[in-house]
Order: sequence, then C-alpha cells, then structure tokens
Amino acid sequence: MGNRLTRLYTRRGDKGTTGLANGNRVAKTHPRIEALGEVDELNSLIGLLLADLPEGDALQPALLKIQNELFDLGGELAVADPHYTVIDAAVLEALEEQLDLLNETLPPLKEFILPGGNRPAAEAHLARSVCRRAERRMVELAASETVNPLSIAYLNRLSDLLFVYARLLARRNDGSEVLWQPRGRQTQSTSKSTTTDEDPTAQP
Repeated sequence: MGNRLTRLYTRRGDKGTTGLANGNRVAKTHPRIEALGEVDELNSLIGLLLADLPEGDALQPALLKIQNELFDLGGELAVADPHYTVIDAAVLEALEEQLDLLNETLPPLKEFILPGGNRPAAEAHLARSVCRRAERRMVELAASETVNPLSIAYLNRLSDLLFVYARLLARRNDGSEVLWQPRGRQTQSTSKSTTTDEDPTAQP
C-alpha cells in the first residue's frame, strides 16, 4: 500500500470547506460532515475504552472489530455514492447475535441506571451516548440525501451493545451498577452482581 498522506496540511480547508472522497467539496457544517465527525468521535471513544482495558481482555477483539466497521461506515459517508456500501446485513446480524448472547448473561434490568460504576463502564456509556448522536446525524442526513439504511440500523444496534458492555464492565470484580434514585425515593444506590461467573467477559 502506498503512502496515503504526503503532507498533513493542504490549506484547502481554511475557508470552511472540506473534500469528500469523491472529489466534491462541501461546507464543514454540511450534514454529511457532521455525521462523519460523530462517527469519528465515537471511534475515538471506543479506542479510549480499549486503552483502559487490561491486556488480553475478552472484549478487545469485539471492540477492535467495531472500530474497523465504524471506519467502513465513515468511508461510506466520505464516498457519498449511493451505490457504495460496506455495512451490510451480515455485519448487522453479527452485531445482533453478540448483543443477544451477552444480554442473556445479565439479570433483567428493573431500574434505570446511571452512567458509571467504574472507569471502563463510564467510557462505554459515553460511547453509547455519542453513538446515539451519530445515529441522529445519520437520520438527519438521510432526510436530504441517500444514506445506507443498514448503516443507520448498525448505529442503533451498536448503541444497545455499548449499553450491554457498560453493564458487564460495571459488574466486574464484584462491582456494581449505579441505580437512578428519583427525587424523594429512598432506595439503595447500587445493584450488586450475583452473576459474575456467568459473564463470559468477567475477569478472573
């Protein structure tokens, strides 16, 4: 593979436009660029989560796969050609299978939970919220331009998967999820996990 970048700056974007992979230039505030930026931010947050996991963690391969898929999704956005798609039904089905498998290891969610519990869990929640924002930007773009509908569905499922990751991570090492306490209600603030041994991603 040849060098993709020979110089880090071109000065072509100094007046508020940027280039797409198809050669067209659009405003940096264009809905397509907004969507690209959200996907990029999401990918960066997943990279941060990966960096905070111990070496050899069971979630690392899945998170790295997601990072590559998000780069593929960004490529779809950058090419801006309705005939160019990378996210397909197989990618979406694989995500759904993982979501179903991991969710079965968790106890039913009877209360709303707050983002937190430990640093990796909080990072997974942050990635989840940015994933929702990326999905909204994609939907906004789809109102005016052709967008791969499976890419929108992918972000929707990914936000759910990141929520499950956050729950799993919060329960590691005898940890707890942080429960929402509505004003005036006296309840315990955490829910201890009793299913750590059933969690395939739990650390020894």
